Order: sequence, then structure tokens, then C-alpha cells
Amino acid sequence: MPPQDSSFDERYRAVESRDGRFDGQFVTAVRTTGIYCRPSCPARTPHRENVRFYRTSAAAHAAGYRACKRCVPEAVPGSPEWDLRGDVVGRAMRLITEGVVDREGVLGLARCVGYSTRHLTRVLTEELGAGPLALARAHRAQTARALLTQTDLPVAETAFAAGFSSIRQCNEVIREIYDMTPQQLRTRSTSVGPSGHCAASEPGEVDLALSYREPLDVRGLFVWFAVHAVDGVEVGTPTSYTRAMSLPGGPAWLCMYERAGRLRLRTRVTDLADPPVLIARVRRLFGLDADPEAVAAALSRVPVLRPLVEAAPGLRVAGSADPHEMLIRTLIGQQISLAAARTVLGARARDMGEPAPSFATGIRYMFPSAAAIAEHGVQFLGGPAARVRAALGAARALASGDLQLSPGDDAAQQRAALLALPGVGPSDHVRMRVTGDPDVFLIDDGAMRAGARRLGLPDTKPALVDWAGAAAPWRSYATTHLWGPLTPPASSSESEQS
Repeated sequence: MPPQDSSFDERYRAVESRDGRFDGQFVTAVRTTGIYCRPSCPARTPHRENVRFYRTSAAAHAAGYRACKRCVPEAVPGSPEWDLRGDVVGRAMRLITEGVVDREGVLGLARCVGYSTRHLTRVLTEELGAGPLALARAHRAQTARALLTQTDLPVAETAFAAGFSSIRQCNEVIREIYDMTPQQLRTRSTSVGPSGHCAASEPGEVDLALSYREPLDVRGLFVWFAVHAVDGVEVGTPTSYTRAMSLPGGPAWLCMYERAGRLRLRTRVTDLADPPVLIARVRRLFGLDADPEAVAAALSRVPVLRPLVEAAPGLRVAGSADPHEMLIRTLIGQQISLAAARTVLGARARDMGEPAPSFATGIRYMFPSAAAIAEHGVQFLGGPAARVRAALGAARALASGDLQLSPGDDAAQQRAALLALPGVGPSDHVRMRVTGDPDVFLIDDGAMRAGARRLGLPDTKPALVDWAGAAAPWRSYATTHLWGPLTPPASSSESEQS
């Protein structure tokens, strides 16, 4: 990248000021040392002529650089860019973190985004400096580093838990990127030991601190999930969120909580290869790769939203634990109150959900699969006939594979696919929660419209849509602000986390 490039100048200024807001958005490679760092690395700022910037750590790896042992550039949130972008690069990056390349190869990834493997590899390499295999390998290395430095999981199990196909492959990649063996990386880490673990962890549990850009409205997220928790499937309190979910290798259990000012994930999985998928889903569920300062700066320019932004610093838009579940919950919850939706969904989980695994502490049921609803929904689903038909039709389409939903969906194609299902409609709520689209304004949402009226905003849909244009491209956040603060259910009791 030539020094006269304006983007070079902007990035170099970020490095000079050690601005942590840019961590995860690019890495700084130094030609004279062969090392790449995060922008906020405390080491002496390198001379301009020795610096090269790369969009991803995978590109730095491919160029022959190794990770800095001082700033550990892999231990940062991911770039918010991938959730903002709906093009092939953004969609592919979301699917790579979901583990599609590990499970289905580059061919599977290309099939998901609708391109040939050759074209997809060319696009990713031209824009990011690395192809899908290199990007997936870098993601596996990041997961392995977290497991090695924060848990006592044996090195051999760490290799497979991070998505590597063999211990040898893991050793080679770790040595290439970090210039250390896995055991040396673990020994060097200051996170190993009591300060890095949850004292209450059971054998087989993994407990990790998750990175994010500050500020983060942790309590707001916990309350959100508590208010929406389905009895038996989820447990939410103002300080934690627990549930089971289905992963490619089987059921998994997770508990999100905060300790010593850090957001932590405690989990158990059925298949040792599933932690990368679980971590990726949790990061989307809690919006941990978002850039809250960029969002706040934009929304604060909208007069009505400014006090809401100031009252909830670090607000995130809640994501989705499972795309199929999100669609079914949206359809069953249409045109009824939140409390009624929780009651109905809890009853359907008892009727059609599989029992949660024995290691899923505090959880009784898995959310019903699309196949179970397609098979038993006629017997158990109640309410208006049109809503029942829509839910059954969607479940059958999901179960048969005629409808596929994923974080890597093209927004227009997803909308068209949902519109093609009788009674489903465009379901913009699904797009906002599943793909992480930050610019969805839920004009037909009753709670959002009520919040807008409380603030004196226009009451007609055309006028409100026109007002929301000022919040672009962050209208999903504007929607969340307009929903207003939530109060956790009276039955929720804060659980002790040790």
C-alpha cells in the first residue's frame, strides 16, 4: 500500500495514536521485523516506510508475517465491516466464522453465496489478500489461541475443538503464526490459572472471556434476553443468560455472564469440533463485533434519538442463536403480546421440543426443530388459522430444505424466499436478527410504533419511515432504541457467578 494513499495516512494516524477502536479492522505489518500488530500495540511506532497494512490477519500470514507476542492481534473483536456489508465478501466472512469451510469446504461456501469457487476465491483474494482456505485457517488459529490461553483443555483436544483436522496441522499453524508451539503459547499466557477460569466450572466445560468494543450495555442485553426467554428453553436474569442450542455436532449448553468487568461464555458441547460455531453464534447474538461509538455518533445527530443514545451507551441489537428458530418464533409471536408469545412458545417447547442434554444446567427443553413442528404442528399449534398455516408452511419448507436461512443470506433473496411462503410476508425482523443487518426499520412493529408515539414522532407509516431516513445506516439500532428500556420479569432472580 503506497504511503501517499489517504487510507494509509488514516490508518497510520490510528497506529500513532494507538487507537483501540481500530483493533480488528486491520493489522499493521512491519517489514523490518516480520511481525504484524493490532493498531493499539504499545510497541514503538514503526517508520512509515516499513509499514504495510492488511485487512485481515490471514493476509498478513500469507505475506509471511507472524503475530506480535506483545499485543496479540488475534485477541480482539472481529471487524464490524462484515456485519455491515451485504455483498459477497461480507456474506462469505460471516459464513467462514460459522465454520462452513471447515464442514463443507470451499465448494460449500461458494454454493452458499451463489458463486463458483474460482470467482469467490478471486474476489476474496483481491479485496482481503487471502482466499477462503487461508481465512478459515486464520479463524481456527484465533479459536485455538483463545482455548490455549484461557482453558486447561489438553492440547490434542484443543486442536479439534478449534476446527483443525489433525494435531499436526494445529501445531504447524500455531508455530507459523505465533512462532511458538501450542504448549509454549499456553505457558507464556498470563491468562492461564485461576484468574483465567471460572471456579465453578465442571469437567468438560469451557469458560472463555469474549472480546468486544467498548462500551457494551451488558445489562441491557441480559434484560433483553430475560424478557424474551422461553420457559424451559432459556433462563435470563439481569446478570446472565443460559440456554441450550443445536449445533452441527449435537446439542450444546451455554451460559453468558459477566465477571470482573469481562463478558464470559461458559459452555459444554456434544461434539468437540463445535466450539468455533458456538462462539461465532454467541458473538452475533450479543453483537460483540459492532462498533458502538460509530453507531452512537451517527444516531446522536438525530435530535429525538440523542437522549436515548446517551441513556444506553453501548446498546447492541440482539441477534439470533438459530435462524430457523428465529423465523418460527417470529411467526408464532405475530400479533400477540410478548408475554403471550412466551407462554405459547414455552408450551410448544414442552409439546414438541427434545429434552435438553443432561449437562444443560437449568434447561429442560431444546427449542422445537423445524422437522418436529412440520410433523406435529397440526396437533399442537393453536391460534388463528392463518398464523398456524404460515408457521406450518415455514417449518415444512425449512425441514425439506426448500427454504434455507443463514447469516450469509443475500438480503433481497432472503426477502423473496420468505415472501414466497403463504402468510409469512417479508419478515424484516428475521433479516435484522439473522444476518445482523444494521439498517432495518421495523415499521410494522407495534411496540416500536408505540415507542415512537411516546416520543412525539409521526404516527403515520410514510411519515415515520421518512423520519427514520436520518438514522440510516443504523436504523436497526434506532428501532431498538424506540422499543425503549425493558424491565426483567419479576420471576427472574439473579444467579451467583463465581
